[in-house]
Amino acid sequence: MELSMLLEMAAEGCPDRVAVGRRADGLTYAQLLARARSLGARLAGQDLQHVGMVDTNSEAVPLLVYAASYAGLPFVPLNYRLADAQLQAAVRRIAPAVVVASPEQAARFPGIEGITVVSPDDLARVDAHDAEEPPSGGDIAILLFTSGTSGEPKGAVLRPSHLVSYVLSTVEFLGAEEDEAILVSVPPYHIAGISTVLTSVYNGRRMVQLPAFSPEGWVELARAERITHAMVVPTMLGRILDVVEADGEGLPALRHLSYGGGRMPGTVVERALRLLPDVDLVNAYGLTETSSTISVLGPEDHREAAASTDPDVRRRLGSVGRPLPSVEIEIRDHDGTVVGPGEQGEIFVRGEQVSGEYLSHKAIDDEGWFPTRDRGLLDAAGFLYVDGRADDVIVRGAENLSPGEIEDVLVQHEAVAEVAVVGLPDTEWGERVVAAVVLHAGKDASEKELQDWVRARLRSSKTPSEVHFVEVLPHNETGKLLRRVLREQLA
Repeated sequence: MELSMLLEMAAEGCPDRVAVGRRADGLTYAQLLARARSLGARLAGQDLQHVGMVDTNSEAVPLLVYAASYAGLPFVPLNYRLADAQLQAAVRRIAPAVVVASPEQAARFPGIEGITVVSPDDLARVDAHDAEEPPSGGDIAILLFTSGTSGEPKGAVLRPSHLVSYVLSTVEFLGAEEDEAILVSVPPYHIAGISTVLTSVYNGRRMVQLPAFSPEGWVELARAERITHAMVVPTMLGRILDVVEADGEGLPALRHLSYGGGRMPGTVVERALRLLPDVDLVNAYGLTETSSTISVLGPEDHREAAASTDPDVRRRLGSVGRPLPSVEIEIRDHDGTVVGPGEQGEIFVRGEQVSGEYLSHKAIDDEGWFPTRDRGLLDAAGFLYVDGRADDVIVRGAENLSPGEIEDVLVQHEAVAEVAVVGLPDTEWGERVVAAVVLHAGKDASEKELQDWVRARLRSSKTPSEVHFVEVLPHNETGKLLRRVLREQLA
């Protein structure tokens, strides 16, 4: 089953429902289908290997996803936040290609052989009735370059079978009510942006794109377009709540808010439950290589944990929930042995939606298991806790220390707004524990106070030997903490 078939099914089932854009003048499903077919036929008639994009969110994203599927070409949204030299290298890797880019972005990679640049405005003028039926279908549907902090980014390969499996196992066909709308604020080169396009179309939900995130802009658009569903990353949610709390007007249409892409402090989740009591919160954990979500902490899980006095149940607010029925998850130690409940190790996942494939190699084993390189554990009730990347473990002496465990304790201090813990080289212990702390406005704390705070709750070996107070922590645009950058800053 090709991605284009998801759109065909939706257009047949609800042709006049708005698929993408504002309520007043958005594209209907029938119009989106006609344009995708027309553009796909044009692309198929050229000597291309990829359909690229270097631009922010717009109605061009869903059009290109499905047009590329019709043309039998991979859609490759590139990270427009890369430095010019990195962006130019990425564009060269996908030549020959058509690349959709605004004039401002196109000026950053001029004159690359094999690259034809098209502006998003040109796509809006595609005549939906001037082309024959496109061929449809290709081996690779989506190609996403990982945002590695060193070396050349890997090209993660997502085939139609992986993406369609994810959609069919997680979304009900045309299950959305006619008034439902989802606000898309994650960038198009993120797997969450791609999966939102696919699941929203199959579900029959209108998509509204936010080109660039600001908390004020997000709230304003959500209210104006009566947004019912949204997905945000951790760095967005706290800022959105600041706006909502300051003006007191709430988000009256919002019903469902999912978050993911990084560790979410429990204090922020509890604040969201308090300020948005009628909104269903969902924590979704997934990776590019798994076609998006593989584990979910659902609305009832949130409410049960928040209301419970049982520490084991309440702790679940810091989990990513339980695996989807369509996937299997195992925790393995450094020898590859599967460990039991409550034991930490590397997270492995298997399922039809799991690609585990790159342009250079396949990372899945013969039995279909993919090593996520994330560390975590499964508790006795099957809830998954993600503790960070395997490379983030601090090795102090002969002991492996989890940065996440120390961060969870520090962020409980009333003065601490945000914290990150890393290991820095140490001549005696191999690595020493160092914390970078952002304080709440108007709050104060000393290094010794925070060290004592950790020591009283964890053992001495987990107490930071240094606490640095900083104004901001380095995150990428999807909310992931850049520990490598932080290590370099602190070193």
